[in-house]
Amino acid sequence: MSEARINIFWFRRDLRLDDNVGLSKALSTDVATLPLFIFDANILDELEYDDARVTFIYDKLIEIQEELTKLGSGILIKVGDPIKVFEELCGQFAIDSLYCNRDYEPYARERDESIKQLLQRKGIDFKSFKDQVIFEADEILKSDGKPYTVYTPYKNAWLKKFEVPVNIVESGNHWFIHQSRFPKLEEIGFKRSSVNVEAYDLSVLDKYVQSRDIPSLDATSKLGPHLRFGTIGIRQLINEILKTEHNNDVFLSELIWREFFFQILYHFPHVVDQNFRSKYNGIQWRNNEGEFKKWCDGETGYPLVDAGMRQLNQTGYMHNRVRMITAGFLCKHLLIDWRWGEAYFAQKLLDYELSSNNGNWQWAAGTGCDAAPYFRVFNPTEQVKKFDPKLSYIQRWVPEVDSLNYPKPMVEHKFARERAINTYKAGIIN
Repeated sequence: MSEARINIFWFRRDLRLDDNVGLSKALSTDVATLPLFIFDANILDELEYDDARVTFIYDKLIEIQEELTKLGSGILIKVGDPIKVFEELCGQFAIDSLYCNRDYEPYARERDESIKQLLQRKGIDFKSFKDQVIFEADEILKSDGKPYTVYTPYKNAWLKKFEVPVNIVESGNHWFIHQSRFPKLEEIGFKRSSVNVEAYDLSVLDKYVQSRDIPSLDATSKLGPHLRFGTIGIRQLINEILKTEHNNDVFLSELIWREFFFQILYHFPHVVDQNFRSKYNGIQWRNNEGEFKKWCDGETGYPLVDAGMRQLNQTGYMHNRVRMITAGFLCKHLLIDWRWGEAYFAQKLLDYELSSNNGNWQWAAGTGCDAAPYFRVFNPTEQVKKFDPKLSYIQRWVPEVDSLNYPKPMVEHKFARERAINTYKAGIIN
């Protein structure tokens, strides 16, 4: 065992050295800090071996490694069950404290509690900090102390409490001098994906309000994966937004939606695999596997739905407006359980985040908090007229749309709408 006492900073959803609360706290002590990242086998075992998100994480770790090398340090990479990893580390190092930033998903909370108990038995402090949000779950509550379940009042309370954040900078240079061999991606059990995570682009904020609903313009920020894995800090991001000359209240609202869904997942963890509103538990989903496959493959005969699904399958992205349309089509037109679609998006989306994915799917299905009413059924054809009237987006992803090879609609809209409304109405539990 190394005799010198050290702190460990555990990178998780915060793959950056700047504007990182937990890292800054660790470096501000008089004990040297060892940076650590664990490829969690409990998560990796559920992924494809060429998952683009693993490649993205790996590349960001290489960037961090290069920066740390300049400081005479290096990041320690481990693969396996985090609890077993920490049991091993406790035998290798004299650990003073473990520092990390809080994660609010059910699995992460359970994992962190187990590790906290393990370390406490060994006399090691577990210190976690708020980092990936402006306000945590218990910081924005109603006057009766209960969580908000409707977005607009939550947003108003959020904005009332909001102050311009201060970026967190490194507070010292107490790095533990540790050089370990950086593993190859193949040693972790993965190969490099052909799908790339694009760099985020804040220049789109100049015309965000006017362009954000038009999928052919590709005018979204691409921030999703970077927020998900913390390659940009939320404080840094908001400060960048506030610097722009244009009014970006709409963009800020999207970030508040993200925190709204975070606190919904935190206070109501049953939403992971159950309806937020139990009165919809009686819905009799059709769950036709053949129809689900057509939806997954972008072969429904509805061009905007198919374009969105093909974009997702090929790139790991889907425009937000199209996400609403494809999700609504699955749940309402095909009467397939939102959990099927949520799981498919979780598998494919580069910016997959449990809270937002779950919240938005339940919104589309009408089963969630502050959800679209069940009798609201998007007409995919009318959505084309509104958001892709020149078929620019559709023709990019469905080039055969005007040919005889393109399938006819798999279900007629009016029939599907009436069927959905009647099925929901019959399934409501009073």
